[in-house]
Amino acid sequence: MSGMREVRLETPVRREDLAKLQLGDVVYLDGVVYTGREGLYKRLIDDGVPPPVDLASLSNVNFHCSPAASVEPDGTYRVGAVTATASFRFSRWLTKWFALSGCKVIIGKGGMSEKDYREHFVPNGALYLTTVGYGTGALLGRGVKRVRDVYWLEEMGIAQALWVFEVERFGPFLVESDLRGNGLFDREGRQIRAATEHLYDGLRQPALRRYGETTDRSDEVI
Repeated sequence: MSGMREVRLETPVRREDLAKLQLGDVVYLDGVVYTGREGLYKRLIDDGVPPPVDLASLSNVNFHCSPAASVEPDGTYRVGAVTATASFRFSRWLTKWFALSGCKVIIGKGGMSEKDYREHFVPNGALYLTTVGYGTGALLGRGVKRVRDVYWLEEMGIAQALWVFEVERFGPFLVESDLRGNGLFDREGRQIRAATEHLYDGLRQPALRRYGETTDRSDEVI
């Protein structure tokens, strides 16, 4: 990550700090973060079950993840790793989720669409942080200093329960969206697609002999 800007934020995050973030910045978090996967969203929003605790009182940072947690002899929990889950599945809950949680940062894997960012995140002054690549669960686990609480563990299981973590230098995460609704992955994808058309400039046309072969990317053969 040489040359990338590194930012360290305290939770609850402040709008003025989020406003300074740029797409591609590397972020580390200190403070409190709580987990919430699709099971929690469904229980709270689709089923209308009241949250076990006022979410806004916990933090304004929600992580789409599941922990690898074990119980210590004294009854406390030890978290060895935290594994992010893909966030595109959460789109349908976002309007009610932001109203319910007051969340300002959502962390997950793979990002969401710029449509989601502009329709849901921007009106709520929120942005999205993404994990960096795969296989970083143990690295992120180092940033979890203590499990403050866990809710609905018996009802929902380890992966879907609501975990409250005290964290220190928790990351690295990439700024995937900003407060204007721009998306890092979408931006880079547009640049890559624009350049793809010129990769084969100056080369001979290939010999096309098999059924369905074409050099026109707009063609579709069924």
